[in-house]
Amino acid sequence: MDKQELIKDRISLKSKFVWLENSQVKTDQDLGLPRPTIFKVYENYEYLFELPKPKTDTLQMNQLFKVIEKRKSVRQFTDTPLTIDELSFLLWATQGIRVLGPDDAYSRRIVPSGGSRHTFETYLAVHNVTELQPGIYHYLPKTHQIGLLFTDPDMQAHIVALAKRQEFVAKCAVTFIWSCIPYRAEWRYHWESHKMILMDAGHVCQNLYLATEAINAGTCAIGAYDQEYADEYLHLDGNEEFVIYAAPVGKV
Repeated sequence: MDKQELIKDRISLKSKFVWLENSQVKTDQDLGLPRPTIFKVYENYEYLFELPKPKTDTLQMNQLFKVIEKRKSVRQFTDTPLTIDELSFLLWATQGIRVLGPDDAYSRRIVPSGGSRHTFETYLAVHNVTELQPGIYHYLPKTHQIGLLFTDPDMQAHIVALAKRQEFVAKCAVTFIWSCIPYRAEWRYHWESHKMILMDAGHVCQNLYLATEAINAGTCAIGAYDQEYADEYLHLDGNEEFVIYAAPVGKV
């Protein structure tokens, strides 16, 4: 990509609401097309694990000022496992549901999302969490469960490879990997949706940063990854759903 192409590509960072209002473009919502579901459920989980309800007892620091002040990226973790209560809290803090709309039309979650469209799915590479065997899991926010998708004796090597050989990404208790289903937002916001999705990704990961600080753990946002490798490893089609962000979490 040369300099002019790079500058042209900045359009994805700009607001397009006025352009949409003045154009003849109709969103799929305007056209009356079916609303896409905001929940993904697999038919073939190896098993479903009921997560404990998040509770304040899990926190080792509950002073907001201190949590914000201490927030930083962490790339070295101890061998101490994450407890299932701590994992439950982190999942709730990043995608937990406060209010569910009629017929699942929308959900108000712990993190904000443009139009409550919530385009993300959470996958977990569990390495060292109490009560869970290592493997790739999928989070179901509606029921606060995680489903085991598959186990893999070479999982850590694959996580390192998809993160472009950043070894610390797999030397942790759990690696959060978020995918994106763009049509959930495109259905309502058309061209504006892509900028909104990127902003929403920041909301999710910042909550993870703060939540990990509160349980004496740490994380580091990962934007450098091999897109095709990551999508293939999680069995995503790379078009309607694809990896957009990742973050390892471990005790410090």
